[in-house]
Amino acid sequence: MAAAQAGDAAAYRQLLRDCLPVIAGMARAQGVRGEAVDDVVQETLLTIHRARATYDPARPFLPWLRAITQRRAIDRLRRAGRRPQEVHDPFAYEAHADAGPEPGARLEAQERDARLAEAVKGLPEGQRQAVEQLAFQERSLDEAAALTGRSKGALKVNLHRALKALRATLSREKEGDGV
Repeated sequence: MAAAQAGDAAAYRQLLRDCLPVIAGMARAQGVRGEAVDDVVQETLLTIHRARATYDPARPFLPWLRAITQRRAIDRLRRAGRRPQEVHDPFAYEAHADAGPEPGARLEAQERDARLAEAVKGLPEGQRQAVEQLAFQERSLDEAAALTGRSKGALKVNLHRALKALRATLSREKEGDGV
């Protein structure tokens, strides 16, 4: 680059040729894909041409090139993000993973719910009522207090103790399963 700045046209052509794969690799590392990589390469080469006088030969060339390439790649990604793009690719459509739940997720949820229900049954009456009313039924403290005949403070304490007991019980079960 120093030789190019001094006016050596052959050195400048060689520099630009040598930069092509480096720029393309940097653009891909930034997330640019397909033919957009070529656009980033061209834009970067134009920027190098326009800004070559700003390069300081006392400093390394590669970080200067990387900074320009990253900015051009980001510009390209921003432009691509603003435009809706219609892509016809039947293979990609068929190979795209379903956004639905993972296979077996429903079964796992049912098993988890059954373990939780069994653990709640094992709680003392006050704690069980607090969990059922406040967590499962999602009632307010006022509503739960009116239904159970317990004070709001007692319900809070019972819920706290129940959650602590449930955590301990369910974590022991999980450790016992080897999971």
